Amino acid sequence: MKLWGGRFTKDTDSLVEDFHSSISFDKRLYRQDIRGSMAHARMLGETGIIAREDAENIIRGLQQILADLEAGRGELSVHAEDIHMNVEQLLIERVGEVGKKLHTARSRNDQVALDTRMFLKEEIVEISELLIKTQQALVELAEQHTDTVMPGYTHLQKAQPITFAHHLMAYFEMFQRDWQRLRDCYGRTDVCPLGSGALAGTTFPIDREMVAEELGFNRISTNSLDGVSDRDYVIEFAAAASLIMTHLSRLCEEIILWASDEFSFINLDDAYSTGSSIMPQKKNPDVAELVRGKSGRVYGHLMALLTMVKGLPLAYNKDLQEDKEALFDIIDTVKKSLLVFAPMIATITVNTGRMYQGAGGGFTNATDVADYLVNKGMGFRDAHRIVGELVFYAIEQEKELEKLTLAEYRQFADMFEEDIFQAIAISTCVERRNVPGGPAPVRVKEAVAQAKVVMETNSKEYNDKN
Repeated sequence: MKLWGGRFTKDTDSLVEDFHSSISFDKRLYRQDIRGSMAHARMLGETGIIAREDAENIIRGLQQILADLEAGRGELSVHAEDIHMNVEQLLIERVGEVGKKLHTARSRNDQVALDTRMFLKEEIVEISELLIKTQQALVELAEQHTDTVMPGYTHLQKAQPITFAHHLMAYFEMFQRDWQRLRDCYGRTDVCPLGSGALAGTTFPIDREMVAEELGFNRISTNSLDGVSDRDYVIEFAAAASLIMTHLSRLCEEIILWASDEFSFINLDDAYSTGSSIMPQKKNPDVAELVRGKSGRVYGHLMALLTMVKGLPLAYNKDLQEDKEALFDIIDTVKKSLLVFAPMIATITVNTGRMYQGAGGGFTNATDVADYLVNKGMGFRDAHRIVGELVFYAIEQEKELEKLTLAEYRQFADMFEEDIFQAIAISTCVERRNVPGGPAPVRVKEAVAQAKVVMETNSKEYNDKN
């Protein structure tokens, strides 16, 4: 018999039972559900809402159920619908009539909101740690390549020479913003909704702060309607996770390009590559491709969550059950992607010679020719025009800018002197971009040092949450 079945005269149809049940996926919340129930029972006993002895019996029963589930014992039933009703039913079977007192002054509506918030807080901390490990892999690789010159691109066309470390540190910054977004999301998830009841609180003299403190929440929700219907924190996490996957996907795309024969900038470790069933020479960047592909999966869940809540009237609606499978899959996808991504980065072999060779093609030093003229007193717009004409001439002559003679340069401007060749050497082009945030080796070394400080601070905050 259903624990809520008093008003009904017929059993639930078997098709509805299967369609309605969420135990197949919300069983993942059993630890949070039991912890929340123990805190609730303790509060009921402390406030005198139920006898203290009854509360102690309930807590002992819940502890035994938790131990059984952790050990793989104890059966969860689809007929009990969800993890909340399953735990309560197991409790009643174990401790008898006193177990029926557990649900006093609460609803499954505030119970599931509590469980989801507790679960997500834990997962945010774990994903934050994985982000730090990804950042560490990037910084360690960057530190080895602060002097490694490569071409920088816009529109996937060669633009200006930079350092490989500078390129990697751009992703460090992206992941740092991701880490900050997770931290902010954690703060808005860290709200205890228990005590909101079904939608209108309760008539019992509960102590909401006591429960929140025991469960490690920073504060309680301030509106019972919002307490049971709010899923902003789930959507916010999904958005933050989508950006994590965006940044992973962007770097994966570059890794795939760099590992191709056309670029040959890097070699991926055999442990993070696969072969072909027909072409024996192939070494495919499948890990990077899978991470890139899985980004779309996370985006889809974000859109599903937004669509789910967009037309819901207050307060709780069964639609909100749909948040769990999306949330769980987002978490699993992001964690698996980060777990494999950091070691893939750490085992990359860099072809420094090929990168340097690539930095010299495509007139990547053209801007430096314009800057040279500006330093000689010419206005930048005039310098830009002249260098454009110079590049067109070099293309016709099938020469790079550094291969032109001084006489050829002086056909376009009398300001050119012998020092033009030193000014446009690829190493000079990189070293002279010595501005904060620039690619010059000295600046990138500063960025790496600062990144280490940032990661140490991030790790400390992660450890504090644990």
